[in-house]
Amino acid sequence: MIVNQQLIRDMYTNFNVLFNKTFDETKPNYPLVAMEVPSSSSDENYAWFGQLPSMREWIGDRQIQNLSAYTYAIKNKDFELTIAVKKNDIADDKIGIYKPLIQDMAQTAKRHPDELVFSLLGQGFENKCYDSKPFFADDHPYMKGKTQSNKGTKKLTPASYAEARAQMMIIKGENGKSLKIVPDLLVVAPQNEAVARQILFADLIAGNTNVNKNTCELLVAPELADYPEQWYLLCTKRAIKPLVFQIREKPSFVSLDSENDENVFYRKEYIYGVDARYNAGYGLWQLAYGSTGEEAETTGA
Repeated sequence: MIVNQQLIRDMYTNFNVLFNKTFDETKPNYPLVAMEVPSSSSDENYAWFGQLPSMREWIGDRQIQNLSAYTYAIKNKDFELTIAVKKNDIADDKIGIYKPLIQDMAQTAKRHPDELVFSLLGQGFENKCYDSKPFFADDHPYMKGKTQSNKGTKKLTPASYAEARAQMMIIKGENGKSLKIVPDLLVVAPQNEAVARQILFADLIAGNTNVNKNTCELLVAPELADYPEQWYLLCTKRAIKPLVFQIREKPSFVSLDSENDENVFYRKEYIYGVDARYNAGYGLWQLAYGSTGEEAETTGA
């Protein structure tokens, strides 16, 4: 096969169509737990995280809900994935061998935010959120001199799961009123899948009626394999979600395939890649509960 610029342009077009089709068909998991926020600069500040407004009886003048003085910014990062196609492979009519690779690039690019978002949960016992406390902490401030917890240490069991649900549903806002949080998603690493399925879907546990059945949906995240004992309970049905995926530039398919490019001239390689600009960060700790899973269940629990 004669390799000329028309052939190279056609190859790019075919690769681009294949990439975009596969990208659109790939379904990541991060939208289940993170709200997608468009970004127009190098970073975005989420000062409003410190104030969740609530309705009140209208007596006298309106009371303006001022944004909290908290400062929490998420800085965008650049990401890329690049491959090389040998000129000799094109000349030998072996372009087809690269099609699965292009598809895999698209799937990898679409699911890459999952890595960023779910790693936030795994690191949430150390990394800080908008109130300068770790995302999962025992002492989140909410009123003057008062704190609340969204952190546990117990292994995932029916009892610890029920405790976590109750703990989330009594969380209050900075005005001291209930936030009416109802957890709806249990997130676990693959190592905890069997236990989680029993808690959420079994009719009986140890011969007793399973009162936790169907109280939540389940998400098993492979990205959490490095945190096998940890588990998380989230409220995800509200407009605001526990985590944030901030996007500045969506993944795009690019190339370096001109005959005048150094990679072609010196190495007989055509370069194709994906680049994007985005990042993930913590949203509202009130919508999440995390347990380290380090504490074993006590006898009789």
